[in-house]
Amino acid sequence: MGNRFICMSKKDTKDNGSRSKRINRSQRKLLAEEEFLHKQALSMALNQHQLSQRFEGSMSRRIGSTSSRRHNFSDPLSNGKQAPDFLENIKSKKFILIHGEGFGAWCWYKTIALLEETGLIPIAFDLTGSGIDLTDSNAVTTLAEYSKPLIDYLQNLPEDEKVILVGHSSGGACLSYALEHFPQKISKAIFLCATMVSDGQRPFDVFAEELGSAERFMEESKFLIYGNGKEQPPTGFMFEKEQMKGLYFNQSPTKDVALAMVSMRPIPLGPVMEKLSLSAENYGTGRRFFIQTLDDRALSPDVQEKLVRENPPEGVYKIKGSDHSPFFSKPQSLHKILVEIAQIP
Repeated sequence: MGNRFICMSKKDTKDNGSRSKRINRSQRKLLAEEEFLHKQALSMALNQHQLSQRFEGSMSRRIGSTSSRRHNFSDPLSNGKQAPDFLENIKSKKFILIHGEGFGAWCWYKTIALLEETGLIPIAFDLTGSGIDLTDSNAVTTLAEYSKPLIDYLQNLPEDEKVILVGHSSGGACLSYALEHFPQKISKAIFLCATMVSDGQRPFDVFAEELGSAERFMEESKFLIYGNGKEQPPTGFMFEKEQMKGLYFNQSPTKDVALAMVSMRPIPLGPVMEKLSLSAENYGTGRRFFIQTLDDRALSPDVQEKLVRENPPEGVYKIKGSDHSPFFSKPQSLHKILVEIAQIP
């Protein structure tokens, strides 16, 4: 009896050991990939710093468009594999990544890496007064000013070229603004748990369920910033760190939360309080898609569902287990959806 028990224990131990080895290998692989992405983020940050020193803030910085990891589609990828066949079916290969309130181009570092590895071309902007753009956020009073880096890029885009826009959170208002003014240059607009507002709405209205009415927020919020003095209207707002963690990063890795805590900047108030004027002839002809995040505390799933119900897009996708920052919490899932949308004829 005892020998049999010992034999069974050895077999179980062997099986458990094999499983443990497989699990350990998998964990090591995931850790190695995460470490690689964080090293790349650091490299991007250093590159941005060098650019800011070189140009002294005279131009809007973009990351992704000049990365050494970008590949020509006719050439093999860096890992020795050929570009995926599906790339031939994607007409617009440029993804313009627009961050949300308080964020900057830095937040897209995982998405940039994954899109480039697929053979696509990601470009991330710092909107005015965001990221390492040197503009004082208190001086940004309109959506046009806030969106200027995106608008300048679209204005200079060749007439025969179209791009895919991806807007996160309040960056969705920038997408709507761009769709209204440059519908012919936008292949698809992807709203990532974003302010996909209707005509006459303010981006802030989307967050009213969490933050209260705009009027009440302007009167009572302790997060307001008075850049022109207390006797003047507020110019921006900034959540406390603990509140940001709860609202935006409840499922994000600790390293990414730490990166956000030292990188996020005050949010210009004017752009999010501005009512958008959107026409059926321009905005209405755009191809819109919405990605819902189902563990989101900043823009609840119910609010997101209301947005797509009141302003129906062409397609709706969902990311389970994602907080308000899916580029941190669920980068692979986000990447898969972006590539899938890009392939839609």
